[in-house]
Amino acid sequence: MSAELVTFGCRLNTWESEVIRAHTATLDDTVVVNTCAVTAEAERQARQAIRRIARERPGARIVVTGCAVQIDPARWAGLPGVSRVLGNEEKLHARSWAADAPSAVADIMAARDTAPHLVTEFAGRTRAFLQVQQGCDHRCTFCIIPFGRGPSRSVPIGAVVEQARTLVAAGFAEIVLTGVDIASYGPDLPGAPRLGQMVRRLLALVPNLQRLRLSSIDPAAIDEDLWQLIAEEKRLMPHLHLSLQAGSDMILKRMKRRHLCADAAEVIARARALRPGIAIGADLIAGFPTETEALFAQTEAFVAATALPYLHVFAYSERPGTPAARMPAVPMHERRARAARLRAVARAAAGEFHTAMIGREVAVLAETEARGHSEEFAPVRLLGATPGQVLRARVVAADADMLAVAA
Repeated sequence: MSAELVTFGCRLNTWESEVIRAHTATLDDTVVVNTCAVTAEAERQARQAIRRIARERPGARIVVTGCAVQIDPARWAGLPGVSRVLGNEEKLHARSWAADAPSAVADIMAARDTAPHLVTEFAGRTRAFLQVQQGCDHRCTFCIIPFGRGPSRSVPIGAVVEQARTLVAAGFAEIVLTGVDIASYGPDLPGAPRLGQMVRRLLALVPNLQRLRLSSIDPAAIDEDLWQLIAEEKRLMPHLHLSLQAGSDMILKRMKRRHLCADAAEVIARARALRPGIAIGADLIAGFPTETEALFAQTEAFVAATALPYLHVFAYSERPGTPAARMPAVPMHERRARAARLRAVARAAAGEFHTAMIGREVAVLAETEARGHSEEFAPVRLLGATPGQVLRARVVAADADMLAVAA
């Protein structure tokens, strides 16, 4: 007897769903849908899931939460079968899931919670997520997430270390630090530690942690302590995923990003110089309003020149209430075509990156008997592995999709 969790969106939502899972372990015939608001497609998929659940399980109690609900609770409360909506702060507290909790939440609070919540299990996963930061103080013109997550707040280093120790004791070999904007970690804490200082303390105080990985990071805010760790700390995985969004200075300015192309190129070059073989990924938006073919070609050329193997590409999605939603739009078919072109460039880079690893020995975290990821986050085909095990193997073949290792 426990609630069923349906999660959309980012690693932070995945972590929060595990907090919810612990609070709902005794609830019967309840389905919790944890929504995402980053794109219209993410919201559409959540609405579709809710309607399907209401149709297939008419007696189930459906509770909907997450960023989309935080931004527009009435819209989600009105969907068929929904008995309750919860904001991003309320969903993390046990009292919200008590038997005598109200049937609906009419006044969703601003998302400001930073209290640590211990998580020891991640259903079906061998890699653990650890929230270190929440919210965002920036106002990129395309982004609605600050309205769903509130201002930037940091989890104290002591609480981060305690959670990491708990996860290692539970058997996790790899932890991923996650948040909305982890590069903004620390200024709200006593002494204003930066992300690099927190990572250094974490690794020093949790010596049994084998692998530490960062989630998406803003290239405009990588501190010097973190650079030193990238260069010297082998337990910090050789993998950076940058929140780039575009490779055109004009589009970056219209997005109100804090970096330009030269800044991003410098970050990529510095990472590769300090940690040869490091994998670089990036988030990119295709078809941002006002993006002409010439401006898109600048992004395409930037991605090709920097040989980024791992891209998360999104066709631009209007978010009501954001400045970009009022800018002249690119036709949807063109957005999708440009996204496909960027993915093709990245696929070619991934093929070259993986091929260069042939003959090397890699350390692989097995996620299933047949699949895992290397330290660089390259997908690896395995045979008869034990999930959760870190194994060493030699790469014997590779393509754009995966590495193959010797049995």
